[in-house]
Parts: sequence; structure tokens; C-alpha cells
Amino acid sequence: MRVLVVEDDHNLREAIASVLEDEQYEVDAADNGHDGLLSAEHGIYDLLILDIMLPGIDGITLIRTLRRKGIFTPALCLTARDTVEARVQGLDAGADDYLVKPFAINELLARIRALLRRSKGFGVGGELAYGAITLAVSEYEAVCNGQTVKLTSKEYELLSYLVQNKEQILKRDQIFNRVWGLDSDANETAVDLYIHYIRKKLMPSGCDHYIHTVRGVGYMLKAGDDHV
Repeated sequence: MRVLVVEDDHNLREAIASVLEDEQYEVDAADNGHDGLLSAEHGIYDLLILDIMLPGIDGITLIRTLRRKGIFTPALCLTARDTVEARVQGLDAGADDYLVKPFAINELLARIRALLRRSKGFGVGGELAYGAITLAVSEYEAVCNGQTVKLTSKEYELLSYLVQNKEQILKRDQIFNRVWGLDSDANETAVDLYIHYIRKKLMPSGCDHYIHTVRGVGYMLKAGDDHV
């Protein structure tokens, strides 16, 4: 899971990043609203942690801008203002949760886990699920319409990324950068090849139709047989 932390307080920003890295999250950080917005627009993040009072662009404006551009990455807002009006303003702008400073690290981690479960489709047992497809986090396999489907590690990563971003169009370069990484010796044609592998494995269980090709763009996981 990749998290962007936008906080102008150096000590707090470093502390949050350190704790998240200890919990095995990948962390990027920015100390102002302009850099935070740029990173959020061009990066692939599972969660944004944003201070409301930021230099350059404040957190509320940052969230509004992202939502207006169709970027709905879950956002957890940090604020020193413990008022109903402040919380309502942030939630109306598109924030998903609020945490008032000072806060306990355990509460921060709990709220992060809750937001990720809610947005990524994690079940109570830690599994990923969408429609008839369930992915066991501890095993490289899926269960589709009651049938177990064995996957390679890369197939699992790719299908997991699709499930976590269900009903969203994912560009080939997004998928490639997330699953293979920028340092990979492979190229973006690997995405198409592995989508083919996954569809073939899902076909006997009737779940292959969940993966839609968005012509000239990429792929989307969506229930139903309508074509994009």
C-alpha cells in the first residue's frame, strides 16, 4: 500500500512517515499544498494523509481540486481545529475521515486500516472481494463462484490491484508501474499478456467477463457484460 503524507510540520511529517514505513507502507511526502497536489495528481496512491493548514494550497482546496479532476483516492485530514464546522467543511470537500491533533499513533493506524478496508474491498477476514471474486491475502489464489483458481505471484498482484480499484479505469502505465515497478526490465506489453493469463484462468468459473478492456487506455474490473 502506498501513502502520500502532506504535512508542513517537519517533525510530525517525519514521524508519520517513519511509523507507516515500519508498518510496511510505501510512503511519499510533501511539505506544502502545491507539491502535494502535484504528487497526488500524478502518483498512484492508496491513501492521502493531508494537513488542512498547508502553505501554498490548503488541504481543503487540494481535496476539492482532486475530486473535481476525478481523483477519488481516500483522504484522511489532519487538523488542529476541533470544531463541527471544520469537520463538515472537510467532509463536504471530499475528505473521507478527520483526525484532530494531537492524536495517538494507534488511532492514526486504526483509521488508516478502516479507510483502506472500506475503499479497497477488504473483508473482515482480511480478504479482498468483489462480486463473485475473492482473493485470499495469505495465498496466491482466488475463489470465483466457489471454484479455487491458482495464480502466480504476478497474476495475483495484478488481479489484486484490479479488485482494489474496482469499477475504475486503470491505464496500462498505471498498472505496469504499480505491479512491475519503474525499474523493471519488462515493458507495458506485460500488462496485456498477464491480463490474458488471468482471463484464461478465470474462464472455467465464468469470472473472466469481470475484466473489461478499455480500448486504447487500459482495463477495468466491473461486474456485468457491458463493454467499455
